[in-house]
Amino acid sequence: MSNYHQLSLEERCSIARLHEDGQSIRQSAAALDREPSTISRELKRNTGTKIGYRPAYAQAQADARRWSGSRLERCAPLREAVLDRLASGWSPEQVAGRMARDARTKVISHESIYRFIYAQLIRTNDYSWRLYLPRAKSKRGRRGKGGGSPAHFIAGRNPINLRPTDATTRLTPGHWEADYMLFATCGQAILVAHERRSRLTLIARPPNRKAQTTAQTLIDMLTPMPQHYRQSLTFDNGSEFSQHQSLQRQLGFQTFFCDTHSPWQKGGVENAIGRLRRSLPRKTNIYNLQDDAFNAIISRYNNTPRKCLDFKTPAEAFLNQPLHFKCESTPQPTLG
Repeated sequence: MSNYHQLSLEERCSIARLHEDGQSIRQSAAALDREPSTISRELKRNTGTKIGYRPAYAQAQADARRWSGSRLERCAPLREAVLDRLASGWSPEQVAGRMARDARTKVISHESIYRFIYAQLIRTNDYSWRLYLPRAKSKRGRRGKGGGSPAHFIAGRNPINLRPTDATTRLTPGHWEADYMLFATCGQAILVAHERRSRLTLIARPPNRKAQTTAQTLIDMLTPMPQHYRQSLTFDNGSEFSQHQSLQRQLGFQTFFCDTHSPWQKGGVENAIGRLRRSLPRKTNIYNLQDDAFNAIISRYNNTPRKCLDFKTPAEAFLNQPLHFKCESTPQPTLG
């Protein structure tokens, strides 16, 4: 006796035709070389009260009964491993990529993780599920971005189109971008410096955003770097970066500025700020953050795998080992 296999859509079409022609269950079974119990069960389970037996409806009903939930719903250990990493600030791509790298085979796709999170959000009507995602969006899609600021007041300003090709291609280290991460409380901001090749990111809390304070904070952040890691530094056109020539004189940086209303041209640091929002939302009072907590945020960021680095971490790409030195989050600049 051959093993049982599921009815196909073609067979269901034949059952519907034979049933409409008035054939008995046994006659239909003989025509399809199936057991009568198979035909009887099919008609009983997949006949609609109003539409009768329809092949497409029957196929859909059978598929729905066979579906047992997504893999993350069925496999608790995998679900816990994925959610733990998401809760640590990893994106679905980082989770899927790092699991594949560690296991040397594909474990789960990032799309499956996204579908699972959004399915839970809809199924439970609990919007806290969105907090597992890097941007905490309840719906998928892109959001618009604002523009930059005028540039006529910045002395010695070099446009970004003069920046070395290596900075654009990320082939060599030492090309940085910098910007401020702003918060809801007026006057609060974090200065972010981002190295384009390794994606290493440094942060500091200057007391204000004045041009002189900003320049000195960047000097304090980047002085520990070897000279070959001090090639270029790119800003938007905010007045806080107007003292950029100090970095040229003291650290040997070439400095460049985005085109007006085009902060997206320094996309590395813009992306870094977006990722840091997971740990530092706009409502954060950064003055209430202890140094250990502040350092832990950037340490976690620099030790999270990135798809663009073949799922190495920025720390591994920068030094080929986890960061364990003071520069991983720059000490706070001296106030006053």
